[in-house]
Amino acid sequence: QVHFVESGGGLVQPGGSLRLSCVTSRSIADFDVMGWYRQPPGKQRELVATMTFRDEIHYADSAKGRSTISRDIARNAVNLQLNGLTSDDTAVYYCHANVANTNYWGQGTQVTVSS
Repeated sequence: QVHFVESGGGLVQPGGSLRLSCVTSRSIADFDVMGWYRQPPGKQRELVATMTFRDEIHYADSAKGRSTISRDIARNAVNLQLNGLTSDDTAVYYCHANVANTNYWGQGTQVTVSS
């Protein structure tokens, strides 16, 4: 079993930035893929950014150019820096990991972009 502790969500003004962090109970070196997804109000969960164990990174089109995903091996954490936030970024953000074809999800952290 894998447990996540997500942090960094909150209320931010349009144009602002946030840094989300997901600390895992397991060495991140064990994971094939880690990343972040989000679920906007009334919509389905969607990918934001992922990173493989080979450091291959993929961003959703909506995140390209204003987001950075990174790993902190010492903390067993995966982080997501979000810049230039708009109301379209309002969502619950979920940490995700896959190992041996098994998906693990965090409980989510709310990000609200509003003035």
